[in-house]
Amino acid sequence: MIRVLLADDQTLVRAGFRSILSDEDDLEVVGEAANGAEAVAKARELRPDVVLMDIRMPELDGLEASRQIVADPRLTGTRVVILTTFDLDDYVYGALKAGASGFLVKDTEPAELIHAVRVVARGDALIAPSITRRLIAEFAGRVKRPAPGPQMNALTEREREVMELVAQGLSNDEIAARLVLSPATAKTHVSRIMTKLDVRDRAQLVVLAYEAGVITPGWLTP
Repeated sequence: MIRVLLADDQTLVRAGFRSILSDEDDLEVVGEAANGAEAVAKARELRPDVVLMDIRMPELDGLEASRQIVADPRLTGTRVVILTTFDLDDYVYGALKAGASGFLVKDTEPAELIHAVRVVARGDALIAPSITRRLIAEFAGRVKRPAPGPQMNALTEREREVMELVAQGLSNDEIAARLVLSPATAKTHVSRIMTKLDVRDRAQLVVLAYEAGVITPGWLTP
């Protein structure tokens, strides 16, 4: 059972998401929060698998709430998905930097919402949809990239190749097909890369790939 916490200052939005998720046998809404501070407190109390987090909330915004949840050693199993009204929200890149595993626009289709919760709960990041790739490219492109650090230098040539494909939004199966590998081997490469670079999921790996100049925003298509 995937346990979900809803954090949004609009009661109707929370009710809508609860209705959608509660219809699924493998999903359970375990709590709701009306502001960022309450979201952090509820996450620590309930230990959900996934937090659906609005960005613009009173008392504490979703960006800072996400940062606190991700940084809490008691919540290592909790993933955050940011909810935004606009698909070009200036906070999206900051949310990924804060440790969010992905984001959704609030008018997403119910099936996409359900899929997103399941994807993030199993430890992947929501980076495959074209809108996500476009946004990451947009905001990563605004950030000054430092020179690659010693961790990046520790990657093998194959690992750098795999990292480039992850940054383009390819799944493990797609990476395997592109590089003529087995899916298990592709998954192993991704896991080793994340371990070497000390990132918790694919979303953080994508951000690091841009910042280190491994891939540039121009590689992606809308």
